[in-house]
Amino acid sequence: MAVTLDHAVPAPTVRHAQNHAEVRAFVAEQGVDHFFEVGRGICHQVLSEEAVVLPGDTILGSDSHTPHFGWLGAFGAGVGRSEMAVIWATGELWLRVPESIRIRLEGVLGEWVTTKDVALTLIGGLGADGALYRSVEFDGPAIAGLSLDSRAALVNMMAEMGAKNAYMQPDGVVFEYLAERLVARPGRRPGRGAEPGETARLERGALYPDPGAVYSADHLLDLSAVEPRVARPHHVDDTVGIGELATVRVDQAFIGTCTNGRIEDLGAVHRVMAGRRLARGTRMVIVPASSEVWTEALARGWVADLADAGAVFGTPGCGPCMGNHLGVLAPDEVCISSANRNFQGRMGDRGAEIYLASPAVVAASAVAGRIVHPSEVTE
Repeated sequence: MAVTLDHAVPAPTVRHAQNHAEVRAFVAEQGVDHFFEVGRGICHQVLSEEAVVLPGDTILGSDSHTPHFGWLGAFGAGVGRSEMAVIWATGELWLRVPESIRIRLEGVLGEWVTTKDVALTLIGGLGADGALYRSVEFDGPAIAGLSLDSRAALVNMMAEMGAKNAYMQPDGVVFEYLAERLVARPGRRPGRGAEPGETARLERGALYPDPGAVYSADHLLDLSAVEPRVARPHHVDDTVGIGELATVRVDQAFIGTCTNGRIEDLGAVHRVMAGRRLARGTRMVIVPASSEVWTEALARGWVADLADAGAVFGTPGCGPCMGNHLGVLAPDEVCISSANRNFQGRMGDRGAEIYLASPAVVAASAVAGRIVHPSEVTE
């Protein structure tokens, strides 16, 4: 069992503080081994960094983005609070085996194109219910060319297509990442290298698609044909090219969440904003996905540079993603966000509008004060 305090942290109200106190008491009473306090970060990111989740594992979490763990080759599915209580009480839960959809990825991503754009392209084409209670399986030669951060972002977003779970075959890069982190326990300081045999043990525990597996649908996507995409309010599958939104002003730019709050994402923001400042009337909120991401960004000097550009930083966690903490929106405000959801009222007032995009597009739009392609402010 793992418990993470990541929503509304530090506690913004007495009610949240009471909830956190009850969680801490429960953790102490039950002897929960994996408890991550305020500031450690978002559960999906933290459990990956801590190598709590391994290839071949089955993970049931009380957060809808639990399919995130598919980038490690695990089966991750979100369940409701009542279902989680049943799991704790009985150790069992009934699930229907989902049919599988295969999405084959070929080609190479172009300049300023990310797997967030790939996800928005897929969701825009297949619909927000295009994978409803399905298992989404990614394969193809393009995956080997994707960074681990990019893989996680793509798999995470499949929750917005209705997926019960999503999956990528783990490869040597994934096994090495996890092996190093297992060695680094309990200090959680990766980089010492994997012990002999650790990677092989992880490989033996991995699960792969059966030869001749039957899929309910097969799709092919050439990554070289993908362009930056933006999801318009208030539907994640209402996606368009940036050129259609050139007159949309930006009041707030938000970087973070379990989808795009990792070090690669902050690096893209830093690259776009280097030597530039936020547009007058536009603010930027950055919330790293974990304390590890935060520490790395500090060490690289990115935090100081982005603060000089006008950005403000929040405690690692979910931030304003769910609309109750640190950066909520006022009526009629427009936010461009690297998050995963943009339905009405998601980040505050129901009269606000949320556009979803990659971190690079979010950063460029913050500099321009309107939604633009990164090349418009960097060239």
